[in-house]
Amino acid sequence: MKIGFIGLGNVGAKLAGSLLRGGHDLTVRDLDRDAAAPFLDRGARWGESPAEMARDCDYLITCLPSPAACAAVMEGPEGLLGGLGPGKIWAEMSTTDAGELRRLAGLALAAGAEAIDCPVSGGCHRAATGNIAIFAGCERATFERALPILSTLGRRVLHTGPLGSASVLKVMTNYLATANLVTLAEALTVMQAQGLDLGTTYEAIRISSGNSFVHETESQVILNGSRDISFTMDLVAKDIGLFQRLAEDTGVPLEVSPLLTEIFADGIERFGPRELSPNIIKRLEEATGLDIRAPGFPAEMVDDEPEEPGYEVVVRR
Repeated sequence: MKIGFIGLGNVGAKLAGSLLRGGHDLTVRDLDRDAAAPFLDRGARWGESPAEMARDCDYLITCLPSPAACAAVMEGPEGLLGGLGPGKIWAEMSTTDAGELRRLAGLALAAGAEAIDCPVSGGCHRAATGNIAIFAGCERATFERALPILSTLGRRVLHTGPLGSASVLKVMTNYLATANLVTLAEALTVMQAQGLDLGTTYEAIRISSGNSFVHETESQVILNGSRDISFTMDLVAKDIGLFQRLAEDTGVPLEVSPLLTEIFADGIERFGPRELSPNIIKRLEEATGLDIRAPGFPAEMVDDEPEEPGYEVVVRR
């Protein structure tokens, strides 16, 4: 199966790397051709346009920063829709708006292709090793056809139901991660203010009911001072905004979600939209004069799990 991959950003480049390691026939494209150079050096081909890639490849993947970027790649001049047809699969791996995803997927289906929304979760360090989790929303037959590729890209693959369901679930998980990040920033700052050792604080959280994936990853780079998880405040704002819209669309009154939106709007105003998202703790550092760092923590996360073949996560019934 020939695979075309569009979008070689922080996550996309790592996912595309898993495909190359898996020995797949790969064509890549990005607005920045320099981003494709490492892949071309390793045997991938360059896609001159999305339409050409769709004509030449069987499985087209987009991993882009926004719904607007995805729409441009799909519908723009020489867009993917110019080459999609029967036998092709389009897989959208971005964190995107479910409504817009369904609209674009409808265009792909009308052209005779199959479509999947399959966002990933678990951080860039797991994307790099192929151990990231993947949600996949699509028809069951499409999922089974795509599973060999999805299980190369990720380790745990969950069929979430119809098109759009994966995007809804991914927005929800990013909302929860954001809430956890903000509460961890508050917890670490209060413990520092109380005079407690931050290394001891980290371990206390890690072995307790307060532990989480976000703590085991983002707290480490917060305490290191790098705050580098390859994710920025504008992307957080996009994701929690999508979650808030899901709630509003269904009439669910939320209390924490609007507050998170305010906190990140303030962070963006102070530090800029491209500031690393864990630096939301700088709001508290500035307010208290405290430096929330500790020795012995890494500057970036590295996945210490061995790369293993991916598999479908079976839902309990």
